[in-house]
Amino acid sequence: MNCPVIELAQQLIARPSISPDDQGCQDLLIERLNNIGFTVEKMPFGDTLNFWAHRGNAGKTLAFAGHTDVVPAGDHSKWQTPPFSPTIINQHLYGRGAADMKGSIAAMVVAAERFVEKYPTHTGRLAFLITSDEEAKATHGTVKVVETLQARHESVDYCLVGEPSSQSALGDIIKNGRRGSITAHLTILGTQGHVAYPHLADNPVHRATNFLQELVTTKWDDGNQYFPATSMQIANINAGTGADNVIPGELKVQFNFRFSTELTDTIIRERVTDMLERHGLAYRLEWFLSGQPFLTGDSELVSATVQAIHEVTGRETTLSTSGGTSDGRFIAQMGTHVIELGPLNATIHKVDECVSIEDLQQLAVIYERIMELLLL
Repeated sequence: MNCPVIELAQQLIARPSISPDDQGCQDLLIERLNNIGFTVEKMPFGDTLNFWAHRGNAGKTLAFAGHTDVVPAGDHSKWQTPPFSPTIINQHLYGRGAADMKGSIAAMVVAAERFVEKYPTHTGRLAFLITSDEEAKATHGTVKVVETLQARHESVDYCLVGEPSSQSALGDIIKNGRRGSITAHLTILGTQGHVAYPHLADNPVHRATNFLQELVTTKWDDGNQYFPATSMQIANINAGTGADNVIPGELKVQFNFRFSTELTDTIIRERVTDMLERHGLAYRLEWFLSGQPFLTGDSELVSATVQAIHEVTGRETTLSTSGGTSDGRFIAQMGTHVIELGPLNATIHKVDECVSIEDLQQLAVIYERIMELLLL
């Protein structure tokens, strides 16, 4: 069909860019941005391709951020059409990455093309930060680009991440923050032995029972007007050899906190350690911090986005910090105002992932209007 946004989205979906293998997606985007006067800097790190592109030198910087990688499609036979053969059915574009987030990237780039054509001497700086590793480890992607920009004291005032934020209708929800995420890998130490001779062993499962009960029932905070209360969930628990006559020597527990701005990862670590010590447990404990919480409160970026959505769709927007993490957590560490706005998230990571053609077309118009409100 003759629609620039849909055509570009189809070209991106046709490249099976399973994280972190970009499969030429970024070269396609770079060519488009070069053609409208962007300075493009490739930033590969490890097995990950990234680029930072910008146009204009004076004034505030508005960056659009996204990822070209996708999750695996799984069993292709379960899809009604091949996952990397973009197909239009009933005014929806099907294919892996259609909603998360090649559709958004296509809308961003086409919006930039239209904006530059209308305002070739625009004030402010328009930028793109694109990575090929958001869905997997996210260790050599956006976080490395941000570190590079910070090292040379390059600032970004506003950033819009194209994650699929909408729930029931395009633009009904935008993410103005995300909870932090930290995972504990805990091993409770005991002494292995025969179940018939418990006095010669020390069962770590029995010892850990009271600690686990306290961990599960503790109220960590009350949240605030933007964030729900911090949640803790045990994800994995394992002990024993598989035999029914052996007292285990170790109990391994993995648990995750999704925490608000009312807590810090340091406080969480300290409170868990205090629990372990109070219960008199011998243990090993390792932590993995995957992201700090961030929040964009009253901001020109939020106001402009809410206004643009209303002008284009007539809808009122709800601000939300729900869901998992995104690369916005890295960009926010620069002091940048960050929000997320993209298409409906109902089919992301699923078989038959799809996006409404009308929504993608409207999304490009919304993105363009945000550029106008912030850069003119």
